[in-house]
Amino acid sequence: MVAVHDALLSVSMLPLPTDMAEDRHALLELYRQTREELLSVLDGLTDAQLTEQTLDGWAVTDHLLHLAWWDDIRAVEVERISAGHDSSFQMTEKQDEDFNVLGYTLRRGMPSAQAKWELARSRQRLLDALEAATPRGLDSSLYGAAGLASGHEGEHTGWIKRWRAEKRY
Repeated sequence: MVAVHDALLSVSMLPLPTDMAEDRHALLELYRQTREELLSVLDGLTDAQLTEQTLDGWAVTDHLLHLAWWDDIRAVEVERISAGHDSSFQMTEKQDEDFNVLGYTLRRGMPSAQAKWELARSRQRLLDALEAATPRGLDSSLYGAAGLASGHEGEHTGWIKRWRAEKRY
């Protein structure tokens, strides 16, 4: 867990520095594409492989649940900011680290079926929120730790790809 934990602590949840953060179509495409890439990396893994704690101390399901955690937060942030309110996730680096540890601790060890369900539902909530977002909700400058556009999922996809290659799965 230490290596992934350390990597998570070094990964900023802040928005990607890109103009596409204000383009609804580009955001939707980003989140659909990154999910397709993640799901393709998961293809063929058994429940036993998904839940074994061999990905730097985490299970693949722990990564999926971590991503779902952030998708849920991001979806609520889009709704909140679209409604004219401020981000509630303006965090310090320490708060971000603590929040990631809390999310991992609360969701760790959930069965793969639940992890897959959480992953699917949270992404759909995010896509729905982006579809309904107001122009204000598409203003990336208003977001905190759960940035509007994120490369977060791609990082986890890369870690899972590396793990599959190492394990020869």
